[in-house]
Amino acid sequence: MSDLPRKAVTRTAKLAALPLGFAGRATWGLGKRIGGYSADLVGHELQQRTAEQLFRVLGELKGGAMKFGQALSVFESALPEDLAGPYRATLTKLQEAAPPMPTQTVHAVLAEHLGEDWRALFEEFEDKPAAAASIGQVHRGVWHDGRPVAVKVQYPGAGEALISDLSQLGRFARLLGPLIPGMDLKPLIEELRDRVTEELDYALEAEAQQTYAEEFADDPDVCVPRVVHQGECVLVTEWLEGVPLSRVIREGDEAERDRAGQLLTRFLFSGTARTGLLHADPHPGNFRLLTEDAPEGPPERWRLGVMDFGTVDRLPEGLPQTIGTALRMALEDRAEGVYDLLCEEGFVKETIELDPAAVLDYLVPIIEPARADAFTFDRGWMREQAARIADPRSPAHQLGRQLNLPPSYLLIHRVTLSTIGVLCQLGATVRMRDELEDWVPGFVASPPGGIEPPLDGADMGA
Repeated sequence: MSDLPRKAVTRTAKLAALPLGFAGRATWGLGKRIGGYSADLVGHELQQRTAEQLFRVLGELKGGAMKFGQALSVFESALPEDLAGPYRATLTKLQEAAPPMPTQTVHAVLAEHLGEDWRALFEEFEDKPAAAASIGQVHRGVWHDGRPVAVKVQYPGAGEALISDLSQLGRFARLLGPLIPGMDLKPLIEELRDRVTEELDYALEAEAQQTYAEEFADDPDVCVPRVVHQGECVLVTEWLEGVPLSRVIREGDEAERDRAGQLLTRFLFSGTARTGLLHADPHPGNFRLLTEDAPEGPPERWRLGVMDFGTVDRLPEGLPQTIGTALRMALEDRAEGVYDLLCEEGFVKETIELDPAAVLDYLVPIIEPARADAFTFDRGWMREQAARIADPRSPAHQLGRQLNLPPSYLLIHRVTLSTIGVLCQLGATVRMRDELEDWVPGFVASPPGGIEPPLDGADMGA
C-alpha cells in the first residue's frame, strides 16, 4: 500500500472520475426511473452514492483533495434539506478522519526527522492515528517528561499532492458548483492553492500556535495547546482532551450548542485582536469543547480548545478597521457611507456604479446577525441566503457578480463564511454584536473627543 498516491497520472485520474461519476450516476438514475422506481427513492440513492464517492476519493487522496473537501464541508448547511442528509454525514467525516497511512511509513518519517532513536523521546506512542487530515495525521503519545502529546506527522509527498490536486480541481470547479448553491468554488480552490507553502511549513505553524498558546494561557474561555517539539515534517504539541465540535453539532442540546457557538465567535474575533493572527481554518475538526472544569456542570463553564494553526492570516493591526466601521454604518442604515467605504477599499471597481441600498441588502448574511441582541443561526436561514444569491433571476445574484473581492480580504471573507456555516450547523444562538463591540476595530464609534469617520468614508485606513 502506498503512503500517499503521488503520481500525477494516478491522482488526476481519480479526481477526474468525480464529475464523470456524477454524470454516470445520473444516467443510472434515469434507467432506474424507466424501470419503475420512484423519483424519491432513486434520487436518495443517487445522492448517497455521490456522497460516498466524494468522501472516498477526497479522503484517500488526502492532499489538496481532502483540504478542498474539508473547506466544502462547513457549507453543507446551505444545501436544501432534501439533499443535505446524504452529503452531511460523508462531508463531515472529512472534518475528523481520513484513511490513515501505513504504520511503517509513520515510523520512517519519525526516524528521518527525529532520529533513529525517536522512540526514546516518548514514554508511549500509539501507532494507530487519532486523526488524519489533509497533509498529515495525528498520533497520541506521552512525551519523555510525562506530558500527553499529539504528534502530527506530515504525509510524504504532501506538497506535490496539494498542488496537483488543487490545480486539477480548479479545472472542473464549475461541475462541482451545484454541490453548494450560491457559492463559486473556483476562488475557494485558488485561495487554498495560494496557502500551500505556508501550510506545509511546520515551523510557521509552530510559531503561530505558540503565539496563540502564550496569549491564551489561563484564559477562562479558550485553550490552545503549547508546542513541545517542532521538526520539518513532525510537530509535537500538548494533547487536547475534549468533546469534538462535530459531536456537539450532532448530539448537543441547545445550551451546549449555544455555548459552543459563542466561544467559537469569541475566539475568532478576539484571537485576531490579541495575536495579530487570524485562525483561518474554522472547520469543526479543529475544535474541542473542554469540560474538565464542569464534566457534569453547565456548559457555561466549558472552554473551547483550538488546534491546527497551519493556515493563518497575519494581521498585525487586527481586522481592518474598515470592516468594523462599515458594519456599524450598516446597522445605522447608512447605505451611502457603507458604499463609499467599499468603493475606497476596492470592493466596487471604479468603472462600476451600484445602488448603495442594494449593496446593503446584499450584505444581509453579515449584517443581520449583528443587528439583534442575540441571533439564532440555523440551516433554514443559511439555505434562504444561499438561494437568494444563487438564483440568476435575483437582484442579489446580479449584484454579487459585479462586486470585487480585494486580495487582502480573500482569507477574511472565507473565514467569515466558514464560521457562519459552522454556526448554522450548530444551530447556535449567539450574541454576535457583543463580540464585535469588544474586538473589532471601528465597530464602536469613537469616544467623545475622538474623530468620527465622515459619512463618505474618506481618509479611512485599512
